[in-house]
Amino acid sequence: MTTNAYLSFLAIGVALVLIDGQIIYRSGRRYLENSYGDPAAGASMTRLVTVLFHLATLGVLALISTIDMGGSDLPGVVGRIGVLLLILALAHAITLGVLARIRGEQEVEAVVQRGPRPRVEPEQQGPTVTPVPGQDGRYPAASPSLENRSPYSAP
Repeated sequence: MTTNAYLSFLAIGVALVLIDGQIIYRSGRRYLENSYGDPAAGASMTRLVTVLFHLATLGVLALISTIDMGGSDLPGVVGRIGVLLLILALAHAITLGVLARIRGEQEVEAVVQRGPRPRVEPEQQGPTVTPVPGQDGRYPAASPSLENRSPYSAP
C-alpha cells in the first residue's frame, strides 16, 4: 500500500471514529443527565465513557492500518475501511450497553434512596363493589359461571 493510500485510510478512519464518538457523547449526555439529579455529573460520566471509546477505537484503527490485506491501493483501503466499520459498530454497541448499565444503576440507586413507597391498605381504597348480584365477599368473581346463566339469562 502506498503512502497516499495509507494516509487516506488513516484520515477516513480518524474522521469516522471522531464522528461516532461525538454522536455517542451528545446522545449519552442527554441520556444520563435525566437519570442523575445533577446534569454535570451525567455529562462527566458520558465524557469518561466517550474518551474510553475514542482510545479503544483509535488503537484498533492503528492496528488495522498495519495489517496487510492484499490487493492494490484501492481494494486494500476499501477492505480496511470495511473492517474498521464493523469494529466501530461493535464498539458503538458496547458503549451504548455501558451507558445503559450506568443509567440502570443510577435508577436503582435513586429508588433505594427514595425508600419504599407507602403501602395502601384495602380499607383505605374504598368500599368493595359487587359487580354481579348474588356474588358476596370481598373479592367477587367478574361474572357468574356459564351453567348458572343468571343474571344474564333471558326471562
